[in-house]
Amino acid sequence: MGSLTMNASTQTAAGSRVVMTETIKANNPAAHAAGDQRSAGTTMAIEDVTLRYGDANGVLALDDVSLKVAKNEFCVIVGPSGCGKSSLLYLAAGLNDATSGRIKVDGREVIEPGPDRGMVFQSYTLFPWLTVRANIEYGPKRKGLPPEQRRQIVDQYLNEVGLAPFADHYPAQLSGGMKQRVAIARALANDPAVLLMDEPFGALDSQTRGTMQKLLLRVWERQQKTVLFVTHDIDEALVLGDRVLVMTARPGKIKAEVKVDIPRPRSMDVILEPDFIALKRRILGLLHDEIDEDH
Repeated sequence: MGSLTMNASTQTAAGSRVVMTETIKANNPAAHAAGDQRSAGTTMAIEDVTLRYGDANGVLALDDVSLKVAKNEFCVIVGPSGCGKSSLLYLAAGLNDATSGRIKVDGREVIEPGPDRGMVFQSYTLFPWLTVRANIEYGPKRKGLPPEQRRQIVDQYLNEVGLAPFADHYPAQLSGGMKQRVAIARALANDPAVLLMDEPFGALDSQTRGTMQKLLLRVWERQQKTVLFVTHDIDEALVLGDRVLVMTARPGKIKAEVKVDIPRPRSMDVILEPDFIALKRRILGLLHDEIDEDH
């Protein structure tokens, strides 16, 4: 079994919040080498972001949130319900404006939606009047890419997500899992610097969810995209992520960073491993503390 290390410091803006950095390291040099390679360079930087709804007396949703996502890293955010996880992702996508602070992608400040960020939502957001092929082609077409290049891109991602036989189907003819495959392919076809995913598998049944997690891991390992992923499912966070950020109850802050040094590629059987169970137990403890403090 790997080793557990923990550094703790106190951060008290309003009450006693303990911010921790924890690591469970697997005894696998290749896993560490891959992690070191991913940590080279920052793709997304969220700097001192605060979000308040309404006036100065309105609801404080996010309070001074800062984090960095490394190039090709799969970073996952978990936290109590209502802590601002999805709100943070919407800010990163440029779909809402922060009250203060800033967000940068490859050094450029985010001020509106852009092709450097692909977003996959929990709800199915495909264009119902377009076929699967046309949905995936939408971004490259808006970029003005020539038809042959667009066809090659669409064919690549249709094969990547296993939907080539359904290229001419419409969303109404697809299952929930298939719709999310199209949504992932559509986001990737635009070649974004960062893929933002807001509980994309939350509405799926358990079996389909597991299938989609395996699909996403396979696609991410091939494409090596930078991913910022929000979920309420701890197993999902640990199966997918290089790093898990745990948020406090509202107002949301980053409470702890948990590094997941479990070897890749990962199968679903990883949930039975001692390192995985130890990480899950620790994250559950952090979240239970937040629920207790919130009441």
